[in-house]
Amino acid sequence: MSEQRTTAVGGMETSYGFRNVGAGDKQGLVNEVFHKVADRYDVMNDLMSGGLHRIWKDAMVAWLNPPRRPGWKVLDVAGGTGDIAFRIVDASHGNAHATVLDINGSMLGVGRERAEKRGLADKTDFVEANAEELPFADETFDAYTIAFGIRNVPRIDVALSEAWRVLKPGGRLLVLEFSEVEMPLLDKIYEAWSFNAIPRIGQAVTGDGEPYAYLVESIRKFPNQQNFAAMITRAGFDRVTFRNYTGGIAALHSGWKL
Repeated sequence: MSEQRTTAVGGMETSYGFRNVGAGDKQGLVNEVFHKVADRYDVMNDLMSGGLHRIWKDAMVAWLNPPRRPGWKVLDVAGGTGDIAFRIVDASHGNAHATVLDINGSMLGVGRERAEKRGLADKTDFVEANAEELPFADETFDAYTIAFGIRNVPRIDVALSEAWRVLKPGGRLLVLEFSEVEMPLLDKIYEAWSFNAIPRIGQAVTGDGEPYAYLVESIRKFPNQQNFAAMITRAGFDRVTFRNYTGGIAALHSGWKL
């Protein structure tokens, strides 16, 4: 399969990294990756970002700026370990309620344990379901967040449409994802690190480098900033903008349901 990025037209549906897989096969393959890395999820993100994912996630929650009032509800998708949800609840001074949705039960198990340890079990729910078919009524949530998960969803356009459906009028979408580096020298350094070092380190740390090879390839296939912004707009969102972090290694996209 071509290593070129997919565009706003699509292509991630049958892209398992650089491999072209059959329609309907990608989700099972991705599920297996995250079953393998669930217990090492933070290690995985540290390897993928050099530890910067923690700063980017803090920036995401700061831009969301959850209100400090009871009754405000956020849906965090592909956030099984609770990384984003806990940050949001803390930022709201314990007033927000976060529903964490993930298709992977192993990831959700990690999140539930962490919620109990942090004393946040009453502020969080954990739901095993598919981002392409959310088990919630229309206009349920004030915000929808997803960090480093949208590129693993086979039908991204369907997931974005579902996000629009479950958001209340005036609700906000925030998507944090690895993106296209816009600094030429940094681009070469990051690509060399990603394709050569990360799978080898993953093999050394976890005993299995294949999940890391897939994750690196999936970053390279994901639409660039402008194309992904176009997909968000096509799903019905207004005032779509994005911010680059670390030269475009990651980008944070924002859209509103107006």
